[in-house]
Amino acid sequence: MKDFHKTVLVIFFFLAVIFLISNKGLSTNNPPPRYITVTGDADVMVEPDEVLLSIGISTFNKDLKTAKEENEKRTKQVLQSIYKSGVEKKYIQTNHIRINPEYRSWTHSDKEGFYVYENIMITLKDIKKFEEVITSVLESGADQIYGIEFRTTQLRLYKDQARELALKAAQEKATEMAAVLNQKIGDPTSINESPTYWYYWYNQWWRGGFNYSMAQNVVQNISSGVGFSEDDSIAPGRIRVNAKVSVTFTLDK
Repeated sequence: MKDFHKTVLVIFFFLAVIFLISNKGLSTNNPPPRYITVTGDADVMVEPDEVLLSIGISTFNKDLKTAKEENEKRTKQVLQSIYKSGVEKKYIQTNHIRINPEYRSWTHSDKEGFYVYENIMITLKDIKKFEEVITSVLESGADQIYGIEFRTTQLRLYKDQARELALKAAQEKATEMAAVLNQKIGDPTSINESPTYWYYWYNQWWRGGFNYSMAQNVVQNISSGVGFSEDDSIAPGRIRVNAKVSVTFTLDK
């Protein structure tokens, strides 16, 4: 029985030695892979091809019925002015009215009257009509401008283009960094995309999100085909569509 145990121990010993020797040989012949991780950033500057306007009509009166009737009257006048500007009805949307009672004190004991609000959303497919429509709605009864959004109907297309440019920028950056150290990049092992942003500036309004980065950057300008001349009263600028990626490559000597 003792001889059997000795034999087993000897076998395990030799197996352990063989495993250590083979593992050392593998680690010597196959060094661990080396990697480089870089980021790529790209902007596609796009001319807007439509505008979304959010306007409001507010009225106040001690009598709720009178406040509502006055609001309805002014809302109809505003809608008529929009129609006269050539905007199709399918691009105009009204929301349900909102009513807020007004009190003299925080105890709500003395009611002064009622505020009635109506909101209208307008989508302008011809952005050259922007100034005309804004002026028209304000003159006909609107007293609130809640939002002005210049946007593109091809956002998905431009986001895809920005992503492709960002990937190329990341590859170029990795190649240049590796070359400085007498290295070459191999195949990518991982690709990650960060949240992307788009934004524009009009008057005092920021719209969308923004992200500044020290990553490899590419900017591409694209025209929407709308075209504005020096005689136009509006210059909407461009929408910035951003893409940012992180890519890991293997390093080959």
